[in-house]
Amino acid sequence: MKRRNFLGLGVATLVTLPAALSAVDFRKEKPDTWTAHTLDDAIKKLYGDIKAEEKGITLKTPEVANNGGAIPVSVKSDIDAKTVAIFQDVNPEATVGVFTVAEGQPVDYSLKIKMKKSGSITVIIEGRDGKFYSAKKTLQVALGGCEG
Repeated sequence: MKRRNFLGLGVATLVTLPAALSAVDFRKEKPDTWTAHTLDDAIKKLYGDIKAEEKGITLKTPEVANNGGAIPVSVKSDIDAKTVAIFQDVNPEATVGVFTVAEGQPVDYSLKIKMKKSGSITVIIEGRDGKFYSAKKTLQVALGGCEG
């Protein structure tokens, strides 16, 4: 391959790469999602009126969290996802995070969230098929809430 052609392909790849890796800034696009106080309101502000099927998502949390300031949460799914949103129902704002999933990429997230008392965590996946899927898990936060 000629050097000039090789360099041209490299530049073309660099130009198209940011377009392929772009993500939606949900804080700018859907600002009311981040100030919603209830689970239902947060979901409605993000996705509108939806019906989510309770299937296809593995949501793992501890049954009892010793430290409400750092609760491990993992979300896995084989659903061809467009977005993944995580919510909780005890803190003043219900939305924890919203992630854009690149086409063809797996849903396999692990993070730590803060909850000031016992409650539940809900995950909504927006599939590329236009359907919505959900999973919910209730957990206890040990006395002391958000320690640490």
